[in-house]
Amino acid sequence: MADEEEDEGPVVELGEETPVEGQPLARIAARLTWPHELSRIEEQEGDSVIRTPSGPQQLSAVLEEVDETYIDSRQSFVGLVRDVVGDGPVETE
Repeated sequence: MADEEEDEGPVVELGEETPVEGQPLARIAARLTWPHELSRIEEQEGDSVIRTPSGPQQLSAVLEEVDETYIDSRQSFVGLVRDVVGDGPVETE
């Protein structure tokens, strides 16, 4: 039947699960509405810990280094935060 006709393809072993501390930046950006003032983002999400290439960081500490006061879109927010923390593989434990 249909199950017999499907190509199963190679099986990929994923290995052991490695815990990663913090939340993805995209998750925080998705919870907010745009446009938004930087101070309001800090009030709402400042306590959140985000995943960065150098390890977990509190969002409020990252936002202190952003020069903008008004962010017009989700893409702008993500770009500004990545300008501060960098973009690359996330450090694991």
